[in-house]
Amino acid sequence: MPGLVLKLAPGERVMVNGVVMENGDRRSRITVITPDAQILRLKDALHPHEVNTPVKRVCYIAQLLLAGEADPAQARQQLLKGIEQLSQVFRDADSVRLLSAATEHVVKDRTYPALKSLRQLLPREARLFEHSGMGHPEQQVREAV
Repeated sequence: MPGLVLKLAPGERVMVNGVVMENGDRRSRITVITPDAQILRLKDALHPHEVNTPVKRVCYIAQLLLAGEADPAQARQQLLKGIEQLSQVFRDADSVRLLSAATEHVVKDRTYPALKSLRQLLPREARLFEHSGMGHPEQQVREAV
């Protein structure tokens, strides 16, 4: 059966097409058959105060689009521009593959798979910050306070 399979923990929340739903007391598995459903696991959602790096900013734009909180045409344009900017930094073969996949998903109006591809860059971005000697942005904020 085609579609996205959501495996939800007890009490886990998910947003589907702007509607927040909460799973019951048991683990469950749901297959989303509608190909253009906008889905966001709330446990994976970025909060505005966490959006402090280039990859997180691009992920946040995708998240706003999924939640129905952004103009679709403008958000897709911002996503494509952000992905292009990220491609100037992430030049290894695997990152290029992820960014190409994200671009293709955005062009085809498949925001969830685009976000899924982009989220895979988060650990790489953290390593880049660590190797640059600057530390991670969150650490810089804590040290400044």
